[in-house]
Amino acid sequence: MCDTTTMILWHPAQAWVRKQTPATTLLCRVGSGQATYHRFDPRLKQHQITYGKRMIMSKHQPDAVAGWLSGREIRQRKYFDGEVTTLNLLAHTCCHEFAHLLQHVSGQRYRGSVHNQHFYRILDELHASGGADAARRHLAEQAAGGGMTVPEQPIVAPDNRQLMAKWSVGDAVGFGAGKRQVEGRVIRVNRKTCTVEGTGPCSGLRYRVPVVLLRALTD
Repeated sequence: MCDTTTMILWHPAQAWVRKQTPATTLLCRVGSGQATYHRFDPRLKQHQITYGKRMIMSKHQPDAVAGWLSGREIRQRKYFDGEVTTLNLLAHTCCHEFAHLLQHVSGQRYRGSVHNQHFYRILDELHASGGADAARRHLAEQAAGGGMTVPEQPIVAPDNRQLMAKWSVGDAVGFGAGKRQVEGRVIRVNRKTCTVEGTGPCSGLRYRVPVVLLRALTD
């Protein structure tokens, strides 16, 4: 994924990025956890994209895919014809994080407004221009060259009714990951979401959470 991001996405955009911010570089790295993100170090003039190992593992597991924004984006915005596969998820993740890089360079990333209309305009263009397809091909070729297989079988969308049936008032649940992980208890089961009252450090806060993002916690 790091090589795909650098070779397929960064190289064509590098001259434009450096025109906006001279001497800018890109570092792609692999993190040990699930966190996957873009950040910019102004001191080094360096964009950094981190791909979490656990994120990659999760996107190989059909039951875990529903909780990822990348899967919802593919289905809702019809990227790759709306077909969710592990290969499509990983290629789209490269595009998603690189779109954040371009969004930052364009000055359209704001505190509290990250996945905004400017971001999705850039992401749509990456798919419409063929950049996403090129990333998918390169990713598949790199995997094959390394003796690995990346599943291309469609992953069926979860049945929302079955997901809703899993939760009841009082259930201990968690959502998010890393420093953004939240724990709480279900206080209301809605039509497509659960209202969760935070516990521990999140005590006193309430969240309305899509059921696909929830996971059960043991007391």
